[in-house]
Amino acid sequence: MYNFEDVLTCPICYSIFEDPRVLPCSHTFCRNCLENILQASSDFYIWRPLRIPLKCPNCRSITEMAPTGIESLPVNFALRAIIEKYQQEDHPDIVTCPEHYRQPLNVYCLLDKKLVCGHCLTIGQHHGHPIDDLQSAYVKEKDAPQKLLEQLTDTHWTGLTCHIEKLEEQKSHSEKVVQGEKEVVLQYFKELSDTLEEKKNFFLTALCDVDNLINQEYTPQIERIKEMREQQLELMTLTTSLREESPLKFLEKVDDVRQRVQILKQRALPEVQCVEIYPRVSQVLKEDWSRTEIGQIKKLPIPEMKISLKSMSCSCSDDEKVEIFKILNIVIVTLISVILMLIFFNQHVITFLNEITSVCFFEVSLSVYQNLSNSLHDLKTILCHSLYLLKEFTGKVFW
Repeated sequence: MYNFEDVLTCPICYSIFEDPRVLPCSHTFCRNCLENILQASSDFYIWRPLRIPLKCPNCRSITEMAPTGIESLPVNFALRAIIEKYQQEDHPDIVTCPEHYRQPLNVYCLLDKKLVCGHCLTIGQHHGHPIDDLQSAYVKEKDAPQKLLEQLTDTHWTGLTCHIEKLEEQKSHSEKVVQGEKEVVLQYFKELSDTLEEKKNFFLTALCDVDNLINQEYTPQIERIKEMREQQLELMTLTTSLREESPLKFLEKVDDVRQRVQILKQRALPEVQCVEIYPRVSQVLKEDWSRTEIGQIKKLPIPEMKISLKSMSCSCSDDEKVEIFKILNIVIVTLISVILMLIFFNQHVITFLNEITSVCFFEVSLSVYQNLSNSLHDLKTILCHSLYLLKEFTGKVFW
């Protein structure tokens, strides 16, 4: 049963027979294939005889067809039964076309270099392509493996192993470079982290020193006030107890209590002063550190933290002073801009009016110009005076 499907294949369409019809010469073909041949023959004979000659594609014998055409040819029932049985059975050893159901791949397409079925040649995408039968195509391609093997073992492949070794060597070298870069990154950021940790500790130490200075400044004063408070409470208790003493005891103690009260009242209270810490860490980090490149962090000095005492009469905090300073800067810049605009505008007005007055309306234009110039001069004077007052105010607030 080897290549049994070849027996069931139409020699015209290379597909399994469909409605097989037998010619008088005993050759069998598909009905549709014979219909196409008969149609071509009828087109050739323009006068259209009653009986159209049909030449067998295999033996070239001529058969005159009746007016009913191919329908008059007998059906090959035996072959059709074999085909039906063949199609009902499974044939795992036969490769069928993936696009056409149960059609064997029994033709070799020379254009696309692949096996196709009869339907691919007649109604499929290989229609009109040059073809060859399997045996002929096999004979032609039988020596191809030996030629391919020779191509795979020629001098072209001698350096393949050496090339692989070079690539692996380069890969190993590149991986070592990357590993070295990783170590550099880890070392760099470790040093950076250590530097930042060191700077952080320096800042905290400086702030702790400032905290100690604050304690040294305020703790003695607080203790002194507490001592005076204790003496006050003690004298209040002693004064209250004098009322219960006898006249003799009263006279003996009252003068001593009076003297102690006078001495306590004469003790001056320490002046309450606000402590200003400078420089402020927030400003240092914002103004200096935030604009510093990473490479310069090691060189940045830690500022020496100090405190200064000011009277409680100062009502503006540092943040408030900064805001006031910003507002005053905006006002000063605005006033300067207005003054400059007025000077520029005044010069252009002079030029413009001079050109007009040289033509016509001399008296009217001159009067308008004088009034406008006087007004601009007065406004400029007022703005200059306001600018002077702002500068004086700024000096009093910040100095």
